[in-house]
Amino acid sequence: MNQAVILAGGQGKRMKAPIPKPLFQVLGEPMLGWVISACEQADLKRICVITGYEAEQIKAYLGTRCETRFQAERRGTGHAVMQARDYLEEHTEGNTLVLCGDAPFVDSDTIKNALDAHVKQSNAVTVITSEVENPFGYGRILRTESGISAIVEEKDATDEQRKICEINSGCYWFRTDRLLELLDRIGDNNVQHEYYLTDTVGIAIGMGLRAGAFCSQNPDVVLGANDRKDLLKLNEAARLAVLEKHMENGIGFVCTDGIIIERGVKIGAGTEILPGVILRGKTLIGENCKIGPNCVIENTVVGDNVTLNTVQAYESQIDSDVKCGPYVHVRPNSHICKGVAIGDFVEIKNSEIGKYTMIAHLAYIGDSDVGKRVNIGCGCVTVNFDGVKKSRCVIGDNAFVGCNTNLIAPVTLGKGVYTAAGSTITTDIPDYALAIDRGTLQIKEGYTLRKFKKDE
Repeated sequence: MNQAVILAGGQGKRMKAPIPKPLFQVLGEPMLGWVISACEQADLKRICVITGYEAEQIKAYLGTRCETRFQAERRGTGHAVMQARDYLEEHTEGNTLVLCGDAPFVDSDTIKNALDAHVKQSNAVTVITSEVENPFGYGRILRTESGISAIVEEKDATDEQRKICEINSGCYWFRTDRLLELLDRIGDNNVQHEYYLTDTVGIAIGMGLRAGAFCSQNPDVVLGANDRKDLLKLNEAARLAVLEKHMENGIGFVCTDGIIIERGVKIGAGTEILPGVILRGKTLIGENCKIGPNCVIENTVVGDNVTLNTVQAYESQIDSDVKCGPYVHVRPNSHICKGVAIGDFVEIKNSEIGKYTMIAHLAYIGDSDVGKRVNIGCGCVTVNFDGVKKSRCVIGDNAFVGCNTNLIAPVTLGKGVYTAAGSTITTDIPDYALAIDRGTLQIKEGYTLRKFKKDE
């Protein structure tokens, strides 16, 4: 059985925040999540995460997705893997991938191809490497005709060795039984008194075992984040990579300023994304839409031929041929049906808006079921909360809700009902009726003259 051990015990002091470094996000997803996803896509079913600093935060994030082991003291990468000894001993017949939880751009193709090379070459250990233009600060790979002889760190390298551009990514494939042997032989005879996983290469060669290296075609496989500047670079690299992929799939961008599209988002061909758009989570955008400027769409399904201008929509469904905006807020559990037109300063919450309904401006529709071809005037409100519980309003097909109408839930307007402007409706209205409720008008003549005289 092939399995993975992910090292995720780092604190990341230079991040200056009380969360483990692997939980810092790249495009809205923790770096650790990127690494786990790559392992899962490479068909690694068994994954163990080594925790350390604020371990409970990582365990809460993982849930039941992976096993965990705890590294009480941070004494190097080799020491971290030692904490998973019992996990490794459960399945010793296969291979184990060891990788870092704060290097988010490792990809499934690299993992699978490195494993193929590892098995074909009968290696005890295979280091995943990458060639970069500026290798400063990274361990250099010293190759031989039959494999590699060592990994030389920057500070220990000769001038000639520093010219080598093939560097260690921090990811390794091991034969699991050999990994257990190698862990027993790692020492802490160094200035930091730590156990380094890189030492396994020299130890394996000293035991007469074969050590190899697989050079990934992905130059970003080595990238990680030690501080906020590095994290920003990771986010920008990931952002641009996602945008390029969408452009290849027929998505239009007139300018990429402020556009953030998380990697779980899917967009149909012919859609145009304008500046300032943020698409999050499992959002699905249909074909030939115009999204933006300045939209935030999260976990929402959007149909074809939709126009959204300065819209925020969360965990909802917007069907085809809808026009929304500007300044529309669609809150969770809402369904905007086909052909609906929603104008400026409208909020929809936990409601269904029927086909071809129009809500032109300045309205709040909450906890409501609105029928087809309804017209909702300016300033209308469904009053859905009485201070204790929330109730629903129902508005029938072809109703006309006049300006500044308040519907006090629970209340139902029948089909074709008209409400007069300024009405407050507290009882159900039958089909095709006109509802007028404006109270009693009182006129107090001379009021302002008396008031001004009193104030002198």
